[in-house]
Amino acid sequence: MKKYDKKILSELKVLLSRQENKILSSLAVRNADAVRRMPDERLESDYRQAFSVDVDRILHSLAYARYIDKTQVFYLVKNDHITHRVLHVQLVSKIARTIGRFLSLNEDLIEAIALGHDIGHTPFGHDGERFLSEICRNHGIGYFHHNLQSVHFLENVERKGEGWNLCLQTLDGILSHDGEIHSDKLLPVTDKTFIKMDKEITAKKTDPNTALIPMTLEGCLVRMADTVSYIGRDIEDAIRLKLIHRSDLPRESVSLLGDTNGTIVFNLVTDIICTSRGHPYIAFSPEVSEALKRLKSFNLEHIYMNSRIKKHTRRIKELFEMLFETYLMDMKNQRESSVIFKQFLKDMKQTYIQCHHPAEIVRDFISGMTDQYFLSQCPELMRPVI
Repeated sequence: MKKYDKKILSELKVLLSRQENKILSSLAVRNADAVRRMPDERLESDYRQAFSVDVDRILHSLAYARYIDKTQVFYLVKNDHITHRVLHVQLVSKIARTIGRFLSLNEDLIEAIALGHDIGHTPFGHDGERFLSEICRNHGIGYFHHNLQSVHFLENVERKGEGWNLCLQTLDGILSHDGEIHSDKLLPVTDKTFIKMDKEITAKKTDPNTALIPMTLEGCLVRMADTVSYIGRDIEDAIRLKLIHRSDLPRESVSLLGDTNGTIVFNLVTDIICTSRGHPYIAFSPEVSEALKRLKSFNLEHIYMNSRIKKHTRRIKELFEMLFETYLMDMKNQRESSVIFKQFLKDMKQTYIQCHHPAEIVRDFISGMTDQYFLSQCPELMRPVI
């Protein structure tokens, strides 16, 4: 393997830092401010900056690869043009980096948060998340939230329990990204530490109403961009599946935001830039915030709760319960022929196994599954028909 001059590599990183100081807003996070939970000797001779390393580590994670077959909204549908989780996170990343460039924020941190924010999502989207959360509560391991699980995967499950040792700012943005909560303005809570983050995770498992606010403007931006990325895209998918018509959209929202994904994204992005530039917060203008809120209510009623896309819900819930109990019994009986031993726990670090209750291990295994792998683990006669 070719050896490179460490001095040259160090100079490259210094050069990037100088450029960063010239370009970034005083409100942006510098790579020099990045904090990792553990020292990382491999990075001492690395010319990449801290958050760029986080992006690479997330991209190369096994959980990222599984985005390819995870539901965004619509599942068990034969249509290659319907949005999957992998496309959603790329859209969030692109939209957030576009806004971040105009606000002179750290685009590497933005990208890391965006690409990692749904790593912990279950198969079958928010329905799967709801089913798994109920099961977890019944087994005494707290509520399941995909944002908490994303941090857990990246810190404790990936690399056979070693984790990726990502920066606090990246993990905090992932933890606090909740795009389902409507926010017209987000002001970062800057005094975070790993200790405080761990306490927030514990509190959220106990009380789902625990508020999580990002510690950086970049984290606030990704949280806003999450909504921007899915609101119009879900409308286009629903129209494509003939669940709604474009003419059904609320007029008050259409008059401000438009009636296509392209115009909705453009207007929301433009509004965030104009409302937030030069301020220590990320915000929508009041009128655009209200129009977006109406559109989210419309989507909830006419798309997300539409009975036509819920026909397999009961069966999926039964399969979640069945698989959880099956794997839990396999764990308790030490049935090493089970896939949870042969695949998930194979070569897993003992510290992971020793520090996790059997129900937590089953939770981690199931939440990491793709839709198709999940179904492949179920008896064929019980699988819903696409």
